[in-house]
Amino acid sequence: MRNRNTIKSLLAATTSPGSVQVCGWVRSVRSGKEVSFITLNDGSCFASLQLVAQSAQLADLAGLATGACLHATGMLIASPAAGQRWELQLETLEVTGAADETYPLQKKQHSLEFLRSIAHLRPRSNTFGAVFRLRSQLAFAVHQFFQHRGFVYVQTPIITANDCEGAGEMFRVTTLDPSQPPLTEGRIDWREDFFGERTGLTVSGQLQGELFATAFSDIYTFGPTFRAENSNTSRHAAEFWMIEPEIAFADLTDNCQLAEDFLRYMVSYALEQCQEDLDFFNARIEKGLLEKLHALAAARFERVTYTQAVALLLKSKCTFEFPVQWGKDLQAEHERYLTEQIFSGPVFVTDYPRHIKAFYMRDNDDEKTVAAMDLLVPRVGEIIGGSQREECLERLQNKMAAQGIAAGDMEWYLDIRRWGSCPHAGFGLGFERLLMYLTGMENIRDVIPFPRTPGNARF
Repeated sequence: MRNRNTIKSLLAATTSPGSVQVCGWVRSVRSGKEVSFITLNDGSCFASLQLVAQSAQLADLAGLATGACLHATGMLIASPAAGQRWELQLETLEVTGAADETYPLQKKQHSLEFLRSIAHLRPRSNTFGAVFRLRSQLAFAVHQFFQHRGFVYVQTPIITANDCEGAGEMFRVTTLDPSQPPLTEGRIDWREDFFGERTGLTVSGQLQGELFATAFSDIYTFGPTFRAENSNTSRHAAEFWMIEPEIAFADLTDNCQLAEDFLRYMVSYALEQCQEDLDFFNARIEKGLLEKLHALAAARFERVTYTQAVALLLKSKCTFEFPVQWGKDLQAEHERYLTEQIFSGPVFVTDYPRHIKAFYMRDNDDEKTVAAMDLLVPRVGEIIGGSQREECLERLQNKMAAQGIAAGDMEWYLDIRRWGSCPHAGFGLGFERLLMYLTGMENIRDVIPFPRTPGNARF
């Protein structure tokens, strides 16, 4: 069957190729007295192909029902029906995988909650077919953007002894017997573990990425990251994918420019390459999605400091659920007000208070703020976060000591400040957050194939 035709290629044909063969899964069967119609989809595109058969041809086929897998041959002919260019006049039909009335996707529409409960089957639905085709295309676009700019792709480790964010929300990796772990002075002796120290699943590839940036100048990572955060919100998952570039000989302004170029590229790529699926999202998931994406692709990206942003929010006299105060992190409601009411478009907020940001961010000359940036977009708020990294060994050591981070565990990270240090910067973009923005899907569980959330690792 390797010489089969994809439905995408057949529907795009300008002239009939004649006799063809297709394979796919039945979306619907309509049987008449003389003629029957089968809607077949193979996942290559959103649209399905209609197979037209004499009802007698189907009479003895067992298991021909919604969900069944078929191998069909026939002549591709111009369709007299509205809304489709071609249909397949059936010659032979084989049921390679039968289905019956217990197949869960019998109805044309199901709630997203129900489809999450059958994550192993939901890719066959229209909604998730569109989501995961777009996810595939955008994953390719990530590599294309950075590769065309000469970046080196680095596969940073999934198992690590370092907590980049310092929040302690790491999944532990151990071979120790949980019922009888080795103890020293009443504490687990991690020296007896597989790696000889306490390790976990990574929360970020940034620290290792910085090492490679001081050898290759421009690098990026794109891989899975993990947070053992007991959160059941629509924006959090225990396993998700992160895109994290690091650029040497760069400051915060360079970092903002790269983030702007990257986000604009990804949005433009989706509009150019995923039009059919985006049309579905625009019609069924988020009204006005296409308008939003076109506006972002053409928008001017504004830039304000955190201090200026706080002043603008206070000046607005708007009553927020979380009061605005200098020194506190901006909440989603503040971020959306900035993008939707004040700037009417994307905006970078830079130079955040030092005490609310991570140890590795470079101190500004005012000794109150750091060279950090968040890119905020309408309807979502923060979509990218990053900073210029602290390149001075002494300052970094002092910041680590102030935050209780043991320097001995991070000597390898400090080494790049000892030998050949340079200004460098980077950012992180959660791939699923980007997909939520591009599709209009409101729950992170609906843009990742098999979501991992508290109490859910079933599939």
